[in-house]
Parts: sequence; structure tokens; C-alpha cells
Amino acid sequence: MRMRQTRREFMRSCALLALSGFGGAGALGGCGRGSPPPGGAAGAAAGFEPAYLKLHRRGELLQRGETLWRMMERCTLCPRECGAKRLAGARGFCGASAQLEIASHHPHFGEERPLVGGGGSGTIFFSHCSLRCVFCINWEISQGGEGRARNVEDLAGMMLDLQRRGCHNINVVTPTHYSPQILLALDHAAGRGLRLPLVYNSCGWEKVSVLKLLDGVVDIYLPDFKYSDPAMAARYSAGASRYPAITRAALAEMQRQVGTARPGTDGLVRRGLMVRHLVMPNGVSGTKGVVETIAAELPAETYLNIMAQYTPAYRASEYPEIARRITRQEYAEALRQARQAGLRPSEI
Repeated sequence: MRMRQTRREFMRSCALLALSGFGGAGALGGCGRGSPPPGGAAGAAAGFEPAYLKLHRRGELLQRGETLWRMMERCTLCPRECGAKRLAGARGFCGASAQLEIASHHPHFGEERPLVGGGGSGTIFFSHCSLRCVFCINWEISQGGEGRARNVEDLAGMMLDLQRRGCHNINVVTPTHYSPQILLALDHAAGRGLRLPLVYNSCGWEKVSVLKLLDGVVDIYLPDFKYSDPAMAARYSAGASRYPAITRAALAEMQRQVGTARPGTDGLVRRGLMVRHLVMPNGVSGTKGVVETIAAELPAETYLNIMAQYTPAYRASEYPEIARRITRQEYAEALRQARQAGLRPSEI
């Protein structure tokens, strides 16, 4: 396991490298500005430039990361606003301290088709989560603490590794509590040639004020819209009764930033909003309310993935109403409700 490295230590090491002239600007990661990409990054489309490069070249990407970093002093990164002193080593409601923890990184072929293509989506799974759903299929990572301590430079290396392996994007999964480290790593990787779009793969539980710091950083937002009923959100996601209202506001901000997702001629999406909704048994997820909200507040052509793969994982067996998979009839009804609302849902 690598030694732990603070943001200050990381930036100091970059400065020392710069003074020594080691490797030129491209070797300095976040300290170098606008170095060229390595020849023929397999996942990057000709003529495409990810949004974060402009901020990187101006030095603003680093500044945004530092602003988010300071929010961990008494943490206010997510809607819980638990106030944990994460920079002092305390763990927040999400379970994370300031120490970056990552479960895995690899090309993923189970994501939406416009993200996967032939090379896969370059997923990085972060440990911990502030929503804490009782049915989480990845509960070992989100709530069990599975993962290894890493530093910002490690994360930047993972991003570049996924690009070298031919992935079409960098897909950060459950990223909010580590958004400071992600921006700092992105700045570092951009200086070493990262040119893939950034996918912000979240549960939809996002503060608009934090999203505004991601404006011009994220290329593709991939949020869940889990519930339309505050009571259901509170019951199954650790008292998060504000989830529907918070997610509605978050989706509107995401749409403002990146617009509607539209595949290119190769079938891949490189910019835009892609919304997920997981159908749950016995109407728990409130699909009708979700699709009607999307139809009323977002463009009719919004990419919406109505998902059928609910599995009663983790503590779902403690709640009889969600202790089974959904039926074909429940899924068909969810699709009907989406179409009746004027949407054209994707199906998985």
C-alpha cells in the first residue's frame, strides 16, 4: 500500500519536479498546463476536447479542487452537511475521511450503450456513500468500507491507465464525497495528456452549490432519480426525506451545464445529461412521479434509462415490500408511464 499523501504534499512534490525540470511540462500532471496528449489515445474522438481542459489551462481546475478541499474542514460537500472534520481525520456521515479510498478501476461493459462502445467505460469505484440505501447492490464498497487508501497521484494514474486501455470516458462512481480529490487528480492527469470525457456517476443526491463548482469540469452527468416520494426516500435511504426535492434541483443544474445527451455518429455520448431510474417492487420508487417530473422540468428528449435489474441486496430482506425482484408487469407499467408522460425511455 502506498504512503498517504496530503494535497499540500502532492502540490509541493509537483513544485519540486518543476524546479528540477524533470520530464518537461507533460510529466508534471496538474502543475503543467496544456501538454499534448500521448499519441492516439484510443478512447478520445478526433476533434473532441473535454470541458475540463479549459479550466486546467487557466489554472482554475486546481483552484476549484482547492475550494472543494476546504469544504471538508467541517464537511458540507453533500446534502447531509454533517460537519465532520474530515481534514483532521474524522469520518463523515458517508464514512469517508479526507483519505482517498478506491475499490477498483477497470473498463466496464455493463453501463449504458452510449458510454460503453467497443472499449468500455473507464469506471473508478470510490469507497463510501452518503445516501446509504438499505438495498445497495454494492454495499461492500458503499457502506462496508471495501477499498484501499490511495493518493491524488494514484487516482490520476488510474485515469491515464484507463485511457491507455482504450476506454471511451472516465466514469467516477459515487464521487461527491471525494470531489476535491477528483478535481485535483483530473488537473494532474490533464497535464499528462488525459483527453477523455468525464462522467459524473452519482445517486442524484447533490447540492447545487457544489455542482456549480463542477460547471465546466464534467462532460456527462449520469445521476439516479431514485424516488419521487419523500417517505420512501426516508425509509430506505437513511432518513433522506429531502431526496426528491434535492434531486429535482440537481437535475435542473446538470441540464443547464451540459444540456441534452446526444450520441455522435459513432453512437457514443461525450456530453450531456443521462438520467437513470431503478424500478422497485410495489411502486416504492414512485416511477409515475419521477417520469412526470422529468417530463415537466427537463426536455422531452432527455436520455432516460428505466432499469429493471433491482436485486434485493444488503438489508432489503428486512423490508418485506422490497425483498423480491420486480415482475415483468411492474417493469412494463414503468415503461408505459414514461411513454405516457411523453418520454422515450431506454431499456435495460
